[in-house]
Amino acid sequence: MVVKEESSCVYKNGDAPVEARVKDLLSRMTLPEKIGQMTQIERRVASHAAFTDFFIGSVLNAGGSVPFEDAKSSDWADMIDGFQRSALASRLGIPIIYGTDAVHGNNNVYGATVFPHNIGLGATRDADLVRRIGAATALEVRASGVHWAFAPCVAVLRDPRWGRCYESYGEDPGLVCEMTSLVSGLQGVPPEEHLNGYPFVAGRNNVVACVKHFVGDGGTDKGVNEGNTIASYEDLEKIHIPPYLKCLAQGVSTVMASYSSWNGTRLHADRFLLTEVLKEKLGFKGFLVSDWEGLDRLSEPQGSNYRYCIKTAVNAGIDMVMVPFKYEQFIHDMTDLVESGEISMARVNDAVERILRVKFVAGLFEYPLTDRSLLPTVGCKEHRELAQEAVRKSLVLLKNGKNADKPFLPLDRNAKRILVTGSHADDLGYQCGGWTKTWFGLSGRITIGTTLLDAIKESVGDKTEVIYEKTPSKETLASSEGFSYAVVVVGEPPYAETMGDNSELIIPFNGSDIVTAVAGIIPTLVILISGRPVVLEPTVLEKTEALVAAWLPGTEGQGMADVIFGDYDFQGKLPVSWFKRVEHLPLDAHANSYDPLFPFGFGLTSKPV
Repeated sequence: MVVKEESSCVYKNGDAPVEARVKDLLSRMTLPEKIGQMTQIERRVASHAAFTDFFIGSVLNAGGSVPFEDAKSSDWADMIDGFQRSALASRLGIPIIYGTDAVHGNNNVYGATVFPHNIGLGATRDADLVRRIGAATALEVRASGVHWAFAPCVAVLRDPRWGRCYESYGEDPGLVCEMTSLVSGLQGVPPEEHLNGYPFVAGRNNVVACVKHFVGDGGTDKGVNEGNTIASYEDLEKIHIPPYLKCLAQGVSTVMASYSSWNGTRLHADRFLLTEVLKEKLGFKGFLVSDWEGLDRLSEPQGSNYRYCIKTAVNAGIDMVMVPFKYEQFIHDMTDLVESGEISMARVNDAVERILRVKFVAGLFEYPLTDRSLLPTVGCKEHRELAQEAVRKSLVLLKNGKNADKPFLPLDRNAKRILVTGSHADDLGYQCGGWTKTWFGLSGRITIGTTLLDAIKESVGDKTEVIYEKTPSKETLASSEGFSYAVVVVGEPPYAETMGDNSELIIPFNGSDIVTAVAGIIPTLVILISGRPVVLEPTVLEKTEALVAAWLPGTEGQGMADVIFGDYDFQGKLPVSWFKRVEHLPLDAHANSYDPLFPFGFGLTSKPV
């Protein structure tokens, strides 16, 4: 029989100081309850017994792990509230904290607003816009019952061959630091007297943020995902650590460790960086979470010596372990390690204190269940307009006219006949990229949104005939004289993490060939949908009239049409140097040998100079 703690407990008093509540609750906890709080499991193995018998403290969903196909926010809330009720039925009634990869909006949920990926937001140079996106995302995340967003990624990108390139705001530490305003959007803006490094969540309309991946994940050799960052500690302090300082100043509540290594040592095992630097030197008081099966990677073959993995990571400073499936083995091994003294009780207490601190700060004890009044915010008009604004500001104009005094853009919306073609012109999934509905992303009408083709049709005059072909036919090209211009939309398919590593970076689906075939006979605007710079063949640059880098714009394709038709001017500036050839990578804007195709910060306007 479960014996409930009496209601007079300090930890149940919402008016008591957070630290007093943490101390009181910790003093009441058994070792199994403490280890349970350190355990995060995947939603598919979250049973009632997991919370009442094993005292699990956190749940997450993998990308693409959903209650059922096209589940809406209310369905997610029903599921998560069910988990929460089970947790509240445990002896101490400690609520779970539920986390999800809401990295460009609440991108797992059908119908949510999907914002541009970080690389596009870096092109906007607009920190306030990013903060507003964070606030909108927080509302849509909380509406689905989720308390914790695994965002932002503040990797400083050093090589576009990296499969997570689009999750970075750019190659310059200063730019990435500015874009950390997402934290204040997600969590709320802390008061000026807020203690640097102490977690902060403003209220029920906000979520716990998670800055990732500590540290140096954007600097791996040759851009290999989960690879090795070869750098001095001074370089880490100069390039990769500054964004974390900005996040700590905003009260970021959690930090996720990186899969990557620093000079050969896995970050999940690096006590110097995780404990001595992050917690002690930088003063971080929230909790440190591992990445998905991050502990398993500490032994070869992966997970072969799980006990060693747990001992190494927890002693290095990991507080909560994203298990995510074999939680009974984790709890068994963790218990044995503590009872044998290989992991000290002091280390366990420190981890649990940090987890409880965040839960109290986030108000989970007072408001553990979903606020259903937030449901109307999901995919609402205001959020879609905000995403549309972000798309407009993220577009980078790389070329506009073959002669400087004759700009090609803006396009004539009253043209008689136009051709729209290319693999990405009418594909919402390609437009959104990875981490949308699934881990890797998908093709097609995967959610609610507007493709560029939809937007062009909406934007042109009634007398304009729009001909669309995914791949231009010989017959269409043969009748090219009837077209005023063509819009060719090409780019990368969706990808994520290691599957996105790319040593060639050519435009897929014969993109360059399609561009040159069309541009050779019709005046052509090329819009490139990609998570990074790609190889631009000389013929592509020579034959096209105009070229736009649109990154991965998300669900609101109307933002692209707004700019190419001249309702708004181009504002975006390159967040990363555009290389000439892959063999030249990595580029360093500060090196004497720097010779890019387009330099960091480049971006034209459509207005004649």
